[in-house]
Amino acid sequence: MSLFFGLIPDSAASGIWAMVVASLLPLAMALTAKAIGGFNLADNAHPRDFLQGTTGAAARANAAQQNSYETLPIFLAAVLVAMLFFVPQLIINTIAWLYVLIRIGFCVAYITNLATFRSILWTLSMACSLMLFYLAIRVSM
Repeated sequence: MSLFFGLIPDSAASGIWAMVVASLLPLAMALTAKAIGGFNLADNAHPRDFLQGTTGAAARANAAQQNSYETLPIFLAAVLVAMLFFVPQLIINTIAWLYVLIRIGFCVAYITNLATFRSILWTLSMACSLMLFYLAIRVSM
């Protein structure tokens, strides 16, 4: 069985892939920040100094990178706990991929300086993680 016209399968692999994609988002934001900021090979000696010196969209992409690292452990733990407590896999996968899509939207909103929309997306992404924890608690009762 699958949801959303077959886009989200009910196998554990789908949830694991969502974790992989979410784990790669900070890297994608770092590369975006470097590309927008004009990073070159000489900057590789001190890449953090380079990123700290960026402004505008590059600085916001770097901030999106940092925020992605900050929320990632909560998401990863939530997915694993939900799997450990046998929340139905299709529900886990749907929420996990929803989290990924919301986080991609969050990064785009951050880079394009849509502050209020970004905050709404951040809240929704955290709600996904908290929902997985909640479902695990409900199943374990």
